[in-house]
Amino acid sequence: MFSFLLNVYRFIKILIKGLKEDTEFRALLIFITILLIGANVFYTQMEGWSIIDALYFSVMTMSTVGYGDLTPTTDISKLFTVIFTFLSIGAFVAFTAKFLNIIFEHNKRKAEKIKQKINNRKQKRQAT
Repeated sequence: MFSFLLNVYRFIKILIKGLKEDTEFRALLIFITILLIGANVFYTQMEGWSIIDALYFSVMTMSTVGYGDLTPTTDISKLFTVIFTFLSIGAFVAFTAKFLNIIFEHNKRKAEKIKQKINNRKQKRQAT
């Protein structure tokens, strides 16, 4: 349980770091949020789904899981889903790539700091 909470903490820490420091990351997150809100409004109105069902369907579509337990029934819903799928998968992939890049850069900086500390200690030992 502690390990899980630690990972959640690290995830949130990196997410906040990305929001503060990276404009592209922030823009992608806002775009994904707008897509999800728009899809939820659409599916609750056009398909009569609950907010939870609409969110579930939208996230499953965006992440390309698509279990098939919910499907659009009207032609306009099917057309909307095609457009939503193209937009959301692209945004989701770009966001995930950007998020992983932020994690990579964060870990790279941490490794450089550790490497620098090791080099400093080696130099101190050699000087004495």
